[in-house]
Amino acid sequence: MARQWAAAAALHLVLAFLPMAADAGESELYEYTQTSRDGIGKFYMGREISHVMGHQGASWLERPQRDREQKTGLLVRNLPLEPGDTVADIGAGTGYFSFRMAERVPQGTVVAVDIQQEMLDIIESRKREGFPGNVKTVLGTERDPRLPAASIDLILLVDAYHEFSWPREMGEAMVTALKPGGRLILVEYRGEDPSIPIKRLHKMTQKQARREMQAVGLELESTGDFLPQQHFMVFRRAEQ
Repeated sequence: MARQWAAAAALHLVLAFLPMAADAGESELYEYTQTSRDGIGKFYMGREISHVMGHQGASWLERPQRDREQKTGLLVRNLPLEPGDTVADIGAGTGYFSFRMAERVPQGTVVAVDIQQEMLDIIESRKREGFPGNVKTVLGTERDPRLPAASIDLILLVDAYHEFSWPREMGEAMVTALKPGGRLILVEYRGEDPSIPIKRLHKMTQKQARREMQAVGLELESTGDFLPQQHFMVFRRAEQ
């Protein structure tokens, strides 16, 4: 009986330690403090993570003046895509960029990833209405886009990364999903420019973006200054 009690006690100690170990690992990456107005009170590499825009804001993503404001057509034309590429639009929302990229990869596939099923339902509905059919939807999680390893030529993140509540885990998963030599395009409002009328937590500086991408093994390949208010940063996974 005493031996059984000792074994049970040892098992209890092991199980109790597991969440402590996980919390300890998490605490090395993230800091928690009082929540600001537009943030979640969670900091990664000195940056507070912002709230996620819910599916209730879908109409904002499809506003008619968006191309004029952001030069979205110019953005898509500058993506380094080949006709047969497999592209991931992570934080795809309503598929605004997914369908535009689909026209540039007619022999390829665009994987539209979002953590809100309501957004993916909008994409599927638009496909039934005649939008390009080479767009595939995937319901991701806050930590994992659920993409196969080494399957993606290019990942596009437009005004989405700053909302990731687990940026290190998502970053590592995205790098795993990229093919060797694959690229990740990060588009974020310029945090260096206070004149841009966007909430502070919905912007990123280029310096901060480089730090966070380098932490998961991505190197800055190039930048573009052709967008009115946003950074266009091209990061690349090593060939090996």
